[in-house]
Amino acid sequence: MSSTPHDPFYSSPFGPFYRRHTPYMVQPEYRIYEMNKRLQSRTEDSDNLWWDAFATEFFEDDATLTLSFCLEDGPKRYTIGRTLIPRYFSTVFEGGVTDLYYILKHSKESYHNSSITVDCDQCAMVTQHGKPMFTKVCTEGRLILEFTFDDLMRIKTWHFTIRQYRELVPRSILAMHAQDPQVLDQLSKNITRMGLTNFTLNYLRLCVILEPMQELMSRHKTYNLSPRDCLKTCLFQKWQRMVAPPAEPTRQPTTKRRKRKNSTSSTSNSSAGNNANSTGSKKKTTAANLSLPTQVPGLGAIPNCSLNPGRDGDLCHSTAVTPSGQFKEKH
Repeated sequence: MSSTPHDPFYSSPFGPFYRRHTPYMVQPEYRIYEMNKRLQSRTEDSDNLWWDAFATEFFEDDATLTLSFCLEDGPKRYTIGRTLIPRYFSTVFEGGVTDLYYILKHSKESYHNSSITVDCDQCAMVTQHGKPMFTKVCTEGRLILEFTFDDLMRIKTWHFTIRQYRELVPRSILAMHAQDPQVLDQLSKNITRMGLTNFTLNYLRLCVILEPMQELMSRHKTYNLSPRDCLKTCLFQKWQRMVAPPAEPTRQPTTKRRKRKNSTSSTSNSSAGNNANSTGSKKKTTAANLSLPTQVPGLGAIPNCSLNPGRDGDLCHSTAVTPSGQFKEKH
């Protein structure tokens, strides 16, 4: 019987690479290659749904994207969450970019139990600009990626540290405007800052405000509450987490063995035990008679939060302890 392509021992005439492998169980760099192909398939009509699908395909639900670079006013570091990642990639193209892809050279991979880390010290982000002028920008730096070790192999953390960038203008364009000093002066000016457009930089600055508000936005979308009620409930739950006592570890009861004793020692021990019980009861009564400030030294105020604002619109008010042991409310 002749062998067929479905036979596991079938030898293809096109070589061993003719067979189709299991999807995504390859090197993590191949996922970056797939991401570059997906970015090249973008059109001018790509809306927010297209960018959400792009982020869902290549990023985990709890993924983070971090950019580190140095501007004229000092070093910058921006970290955005999963919900803001689609908009970040779309702002790159809104700033005049027509093509975007990443090149990884001499990357190092390390495998863990549930993740794969890729460290590339020679990464280049290449962007092709069509406006304000035809320019190719090569942004070089270090890219550290953490992939989940599963069938999807999506990105969990993305950290790109930019070191330098170059803006390349074709010689043909310079030759066309060799006699126009105004155009040459415009071509000599940079169109990006550290390889990033003004659209992307403004969006990263905006994310500093948007990122802490993600909890409020998700609560508003889930429970359909007003912004004020979302803020109240978030503050109240945060206060509950702060004042909640830490969980004490459960202790296993220790079993003691009873030892036989002589009659004389038992009588003496019984009398000693009665004395100990009497002293123990005295200690309990004295401890019960202690006031609250002496039991908990340094107790000044007990916060008491409610969802109803106080007289001044405050969410929380406190209850102070007077020296006489009485409680007095403060707003």
